Amino acid sequence: MTLRCLFVDFDSFFASVEQQDRPELRGRPVGVVPVVAATTCCIAASHEAKRDGIRTGTPVWEALEKRPDIALVEARPSRYVDVHHRLMAAIADCIPHGKAESIDEVPCWLIGRERQRDNAVAIALRIKRRIAAEFDWIRCSIGIAPNKFLAKTASDMQKPDGLTVLELGDLPHRLHALELRDFCGIGASMERRLRAAGIDTAEQLCAAGREHLRTAWGSVEGERFWLQLRGQEVPERSTRRSSLGHSHVLGPELRNFAGARSVLFKLLAKAAMRLRADDIPGEGPFLARGMAIRIRFVGLERRFERDLAFAPLDDTPTLLHLLGEQLAQLERHIASGRWNPRRHPPLSVAVTLLGLETAGEASGELIQRRDRDRDTSRVVDRINRRYGNNAVFFGAMKHAIDHDAAPMRIPFSHIPRTAREQDIGTRGNGGDELMLRRERQYKVLAETAHREAQKRHARPGRGAGAGDRAQAAAAEPSSTGTRAEPDIGETLPLF
Repeated sequence: MTLRCLFVDFDSFFASVEQQDRPELRGRPVGVVPVVAATTCCIAASHEAKRDGIRTGTPVWEALEKRPDIALVEARPSRYVDVHHRLMAAIADCIPHGKAESIDEVPCWLIGRERQRDNAVAIALRIKRRIAAEFDWIRCSIGIAPNKFLAKTASDMQKPDGLTVLELGDLPHRLHALELRDFCGIGASMERRLRAAGIDTAEQLCAAGREHLRTAWGSVEGERFWLQLRGQEVPERSTRRSSLGHSHVLGPELRNFAGARSVLFKLLAKAAMRLRADDIPGEGPFLARGMAIRIRFVGLERRFERDLAFAPLDDTPTLLHLLGEQLAQLERHIASGRWNPRRHPPLSVAVTLLGLETAGEASGELIQRRDRDRDTSRVVDRINRRYGNNAVFFGAMKHAIDHDAAPMRIPFSHIPRTAREQDIGTRGNGGDELMLRRERQYKVLAETAHREAQKRHARPGRGAGAGDRAQAAAAEPSSTGTRAEPDIGETLPLF
């Protein structure tokens, strides 16, 4: 019984969700993009697109060259999160699962007789049937192995809709056909280091000694890798978040100084809200000690880069003020002619909060000067948690809000909480509808107050005329009639 982990990987997840929801896309190459622009790249590709070499990170122009008929679909993060949770529930009907590695990957732990090969395979097939019963087009590949590292590797060995089992007796020869980059943890830079250490193939990687891999990695991670290749379960390293940030490729309508500035303010406000969040187990709230600002331009290699250091803080007004000071320098470059935004418009923006430390561990200020800013930030957080993100926002963000720029994205490290991170304008009932609902509520309040005033001034028996008494009677609710049910969200008078 060498099998301990069953790893589920949803195939071409974002693209498959789009094909699930839109049957006309099935069987066609599909690329999911963050914004509809030729200068962006695909963040996901369907199986049909992958067959032609279109993958995550492929520029849109290159994807169109390879497949002129590719369907480019703008990403819908909230929909992917909803489907993710439904898939997690489907897997939980078959076996308890661990914490999702990302939105499209989840490890499940095998215990007792589940570790026997036939039983583990039966569980995997049951998961596939359960998902197929709920979704027409979404499928998964499953790897089963002695540890999570090998199970994750196995899940990529047969795609799509694959099922691969690696037992101790299969090691290491079943891994020899893989490329170095097929192993989790080996990227482009690590591959270069391995080749420099004389390791060019998976077979050489598996045969390398413990010290050899430690030297190649330059740390104990090489030894951990050596152990995992041999089926041993290595304890997870305790990690602590050290930075938090957001980036966005600007749409054509925002490729100017005002647009870039507004989007940066929105990104920073979003990061600051996440900084203060206290509802994620094992994380936050945090304070930040620094900020990194990056702007890339069309046709320029040089970027606008600023790195700030400051005393620990978490309030949005102070952070926005610091950002505004740095962007004022860029605005002066326009006035002096050092930067021509028409010739080299801004292409993408990014802001990252650095040096995070747990709020309770930081020493307080001797002189409290930012109480009002901190209180304002927390009030805005509470309003947005209740009514939707950016139901209330800082004025500098309005240009970005109007263009629905920098919407919720799905990072690799965690599954976003839609209610907290999705802008209200991109929800099912958008910001305009919410505004109309509020206007209807205020209208009801005003009309009710007006009727109450009329009743006080025209009560029968106090010298009021017949016309006034009739008007007052009309304003009174009928004792025999029934009042219409209030609208959803309508506020009625207390008295």
